[in-house]
This record gives sequence, C-alpha cells and structure tokens, in this order.
Amino acid sequence: MRLIIRVLSAILLTLAVLIGLVFMLPGEKIAALAAQQLEAQTGRKLEFQGEVGFSLWPVLGVRTEGVTLSNADWAGPEPMLRAARMSIGIAPADLLRGKVRVTEVTALLPHLNLSTRADGTGNWVMSREGTPGADADATPQEGSDLAVQIEKLTLTGASLRYAPHGGTPVEMKAIDLALSWPDPGGTVDMEMTLRPVEAPVQVKAEIGTFSEFLTGRVSSVGGTVSGPGGVLMFDGRAGIDGAGSGRVTLKTTDSAGFIAALGGGEVSLPKGLGQAAVVGADATYTPDGRLALRDLSLDLDGNTLQGAADLVMADVPEVTAQLSAGALSFPGLDSPVESSGSGAGSAPDGWPKEQIDASALSAFNGTAVLTFQSLSAAGYNLGESKLTFTLDRARAVLKAQPATMFGGQVTGQVVANNRNGLSVGGKLSFNDIQLEQALGQTAGYDRLHGAALGEIEYLGVGNSVDAIMRSLSGKGWLEAGKGFFTGFDLEDLMRSGSGNGGSTVFEQLTGSYTIANGNLQNNDLLVIIKGLRAEGAGRIGLGARDLDYRFTPTLQGADGGAGLSIPVAITGPWSAPKIRPDLKSALQPQIDEIEQEAKDRVREKLSEELETEIAPEQDLNEVIKDRIEQEAKDQLLRLLQGN
Repeated sequence: MRLIIRVLSAILLTLAVLIGLVFMLPGEKIAALAAQQLEAQTGRKLEFQGEVGFSLWPVLGVRTEGVTLSNADWAGPEPMLRAARMSIGIAPADLLRGKVRVTEVTALLPHLNLSTRADGTGNWVMSREGTPGADADATPQEGSDLAVQIEKLTLTGASLRYAPHGGTPVEMKAIDLALSWPDPGGTVDMEMTLRPVEAPVQVKAEIGTFSEFLTGRVSSVGGTVSGPGGVLMFDGRAGIDGAGSGRVTLKTTDSAGFIAALGGGEVSLPKGLGQAAVVGADATYTPDGRLALRDLSLDLDGNTLQGAADLVMADVPEVTAQLSAGALSFPGLDSPVESSGSGAGSAPDGWPKEQIDASALSAFNGTAVLTFQSLSAAGYNLGESKLTFTLDRARAVLKAQPATMFGGQVTGQVVANNRNGLSVGGKLSFNDIQLEQALGQTAGYDRLHGAALGEIEYLGVGNSVDAIMRSLSGKGWLEAGKGFFTGFDLEDLMRSGSGNGGSTVFEQLTGSYTIANGNLQNNDLLVIIKGLRAEGAGRIGLGARDLDYRFTPTLQGADGGAGLSIPVAITGPWSAPKIRPDLKSALQPQIDEIEQEAKDRVREKLSEELETEIAPEQDLNEVIKDRIEQEAKDQLLRLLQGN
C-alpha cells in the first residue's frame, strides 16, 4: 500500500512540475518557436498580427487574432493563408525538450489562396523548394517525414480561391473542414461542407498514406459527395494534382437539384434524360483535363445504356461516346408538329412562332454513336437503328445508318447549323415507309396511306418552326404501291359530283416535286385507281399549311379507251380542305370543240360568199374588214373613171 502511494505521489509531483514548466513559457515564445521551426523546415513565414496568448484547454498551445502564412515563391506575393483567429496545438513532451511540434490547428474565417504551377505542384506542398539554397527539383526520400504534420485540422467559415495553372480560377465561400491525421504515415479522414450556392454539400473522404499524397504521389482515395437530390462516390487512386483512376458512381433522385447545388446553374432535364439517374463507370482523369470513362452504364429515368466515353476539358469541351441501348423512351420531349397551333406565339392551324434557342449547339464539340432496339421521342417512333451525332462549332449532323422509322428504313443525314443564324437541312432516302406516319409526324398531314420509297432533300432558315417551314426549299420524289386517301371518295365524286368523306383506294402512286419558299410544287403525280387513271398537279403549302391542288381522273371507256375526265380541285387548309369537282374544266374541251366547229362553218360560208379561200389561221374579222376595204376602193375607182 505504501508503495502504491509513493508511486502516485511521484506521478502527481512530476505532472505538477511539467504543468508549471509549461505555464512558465509565454505564448509569444511558443509562437516564435513554432514560426522559426516552420520556416526552417518549409521556407514559409508564419506571422502573428495580434496578441498571442497561451491556452491549456481545449488544446495545449497558443491562440492569436490574425495570422498569415506566406506563399510559395513561385505563387506570388499574396499569403497562402489568412485567418481572423487561429489556435495552434503543441505536443507538450516536445515542448519540454525545446521543440515545437504542431499537432492541431483550428482557424476561424480563414482564406486559402491555392494555385498550381506548370508541373502540377500545388503551393500547399510544404518543403524547402524555392527557398534560398534549396534544390527545387529535389523529391522527398522514401520513408522521410513531411516537414509539417498536423494530427487535426479544423477550418470554420473558410473561403477559398483555387487557380490551376493556365485555367480559370475557382472561388468558394462558407467552407467548413475537419481533418483527422493521427498517424503520420497513415490515413487521413476528412469531412467538409461546401456551399457553392445556398444548399450545403457534404464531402467525406479517406486518403491513404496522406504524407505521400501531399508530396505529389498517388494514393488510395475514397470519397462521397452528397447534396440535395444526389450522391457522387469515388473509390480508387488519385494524386494531389487531380490525376486519378477508379470507379465513379452517381445516384440522383433530383438531378437538376443536385447539379444546381454543385454550382452548375439551373438546368431543365426532360423526362427520360435523367431527372433521376444511376451512373457508373471506370474513370481515368489526367491533369491536362482528359477524362476517360469505360464500362459505362447509365440508367436515366428507366432508359438504360452501356458503352464508353471520353471528355477533353477545354474552352469548348470535346466529347466522344459510343453507347448501345434496348428500348428508349423520352416522353418529356415535345414534337413541333404536336405543339403547332397551341401555345403562345402560334396562330390557329399554324406552326409555332416561338424563338428557338439553339445556343446548346455551341456548348461542346464531339461525336457520339448510338445503337438501340427502339426509341420514342418528340412524337417519333424508331425501331432498331444506328445513329451518329457529330457537333462541330455549332453545326450538328445526325446520320441514320440506317434508322428504322415510319414502318420502314431511312438513310442519310439531317443538319442543324447555328454558326450564322439557325438553318436546318437534310438529304434522306427512304424505303417501305408508311406515308400516314411519315407525313403525319413530320408535316401534320395524315390523309395519305401506303408504303413508299423515295428521296428528299431540303433546307430551311429561321429562328422559329414557322419561319423555317415558310423558307423551305428542296426537291424529291416518291413511289408508292397500293394505298388510299382519306377525306374523299373519288369514284363517288366522278359518279354523283359529291365525294367529300370516305376514301379513295389506289393501286399505284408516283410523283416528283420541288420546294421553294415553303411551297411544294408537283406537276407529274400519277395515281392508278381501279377503273380510272388520275393525274395531279398543284401546290402544297408547307409553310402556310394549305392546299391548292387539282386531280384529273379519267374514267375508262367501255371499249377500254379513255372516257370522261372530271378534274377535282382540293383547296383550303390542311385541317379542313374543300374537295369539289371542277365542272368548268371538265366541260371546257367540249366547249372548245363546239366553238371550233362553229368557226369552221363560218369560215366555209364566208369563203363561198367572198369567193376566196380563208386559211384556218386567219382572223375572220380581219378577212371581212379587208374585203370591205377592198370593195370600197373598187367602187371609188369606178366612180372616178366615170363607169
């Protein structure tokens, strides 16, 4: 028992002496020792602007109002660190031996001025490089200790400015950071709160062999970024210069909210393009701004895709991707045809007049190849297809190689160019497409049914759908097998003169056309119908959405020859065209024949009366006038001669 009491007494006496020795050291002295040792080890100057006091709780060390830490020589004159208040924890055992070992730093309202130089080295790397007599190219020796090692770092209300070499500086405010590094050769645990905008974003990370990481070596890194609407995770290896590789996973329930919380601004994502998303990829990033994604998988609102992608960060990012998918659906995309006639700025039965924002065509450059089993978007339904999308300096080209759509196949390309105002164009060939689908989904006209093949080439200019449709130019042709028109019964029209309603079945349809100023002109339409043959010519207003067209069906005669022809006029808007027989045109040949017969009889009678031959090309009025003038001359001559 006495032995125990003596041991306890010795311990208490020793502690009392140690505490007394600590209190005998003034705060200024401890701060000066820390600053001297830091400068000797790193070449950085630690300066205290306010009064330095000694603290025992919660940390043994010093606290001061106002402190700065100088920058690396190559990073400029601005301090790397400023803080309104700072507490520095000191290891008591080292302090008793006349040494200062910093174990903990707590800073209030600090400002970090971070940057990198051309070789990727950050100004936060603490070493003697850049100081007089130091070897700037020297690298830490294997197993050597860092110049500075802090067991715990706490920043509250921090602001940060990060200027990568040759890049655009990034600034953030209201950052809270807690870093725990108990083992100098071990792992760091870090928790950080960022506020790129109002909503806080939480970052949790674990960095293995942190001492090597700080000196530029690659270390194991695991991290999670969580914010309103989503979580981003990384598990792999990375260096302090930003280079890294590993598995990246993104899960969002509100992608737009998560992007906004990260400072990406307001975005609008239609349904099917990732309002909620799950993304995974093996990622490799290099400090020159190149990101490679392999084994890429995406689930965007139920649309699943797999493939690979590469991204080069530049003033205008460059993207290369190759993706494959099964069934894709994008119900959030509107069709220009479906939206026509509704919404602000559009007239009844007209195309939308709202201005088209084509600025997205300048957002990036690149090429993407997409193959899928089916796709439904903006009123269009495609089957198994391969599409290649290329974007180069605000000019987008979509190639179908081929695309299965409108019940058939389409090959060729469509172009949207916003380099000098918006223009759209294309050159497509198609085979076995269903006309009611093709014309209905692209032009809002679904009265013609049948399978067709052909070609189309077009160009339109304008900043609205209405302006583009009214400026269209181009050409094309088509051929169709058996099909039918809806809205009129041509056979009934020929028999009774009333054919509105019903349908007209045809055996064959062929024609070519030109397009100018939004009007499609056709002059050689041929429709073979059972019992008759119909030819057509006229104008289809693609811009005005109206018709001025004329069919001329000819009934087959009893002897197999041509019979009665009654032209049919189709005029008015697409939504309610007027269809009526043109009886005047139908009777015009008979009228012309009667008039000609009458003229022939008059000519014959005049020839007899005037005793002179009158040619068919001679005008009868002129012949009579000439004869009267001649008769008058003859009578006058006889009078003058006295006869």
